[in-house]
Amino acid sequence: MSDYPEPFHNDDVALETEKPKLKRPPLYRVVLLNDDYTTMEFVIEVLQGIFHHSEEKAAQIMMHVHQKGAGICGVFTREIAESKMEQVLQYAQQNKHPLQCTMEPESDDED
Repeated sequence: MSDYPEPFHNDDVALETEKPKLKRPPLYRVVLLNDDYTTMEFVIEVLQGIFHHSEEKAAQIMMHVHQKGAGICGVFTREIAESKMEQVLQYAQQNKHPLQCTMEPESDDED
C-alpha cells in the first residue's frame, strides 16, 4: 500500500474553466501632413527609415501626402504609434524641416 492518499474522484462534479476573453488593443494610424517646404526626398527618407517601407511604397505614400494633403504611414498600437510620431517630429526638427505627423484611432467606433 502507498503512503500517499488516493486521488479524489467525483464524477458528479463538472468543472469547466472559462478561457479569458482577450481583446485586441486599439490601433492608431500614423499620418504625415503635407507642407510646402519639406522636400519629397526627405519624406521618402522618413518613410523608409522610421516606417521601414520599401523605396517604391515610400514614394507612393509620399505622392499621396503631396496630392491629398495627408497620408497614412502605418497602423500600430497606441504606444508604437506615439513612438513613431515622436521619431518623425524629432528627426524633422533635427533636419530643419517643418514636417508634421499625427495619429488617429484606426476605428471611429469605440467599444
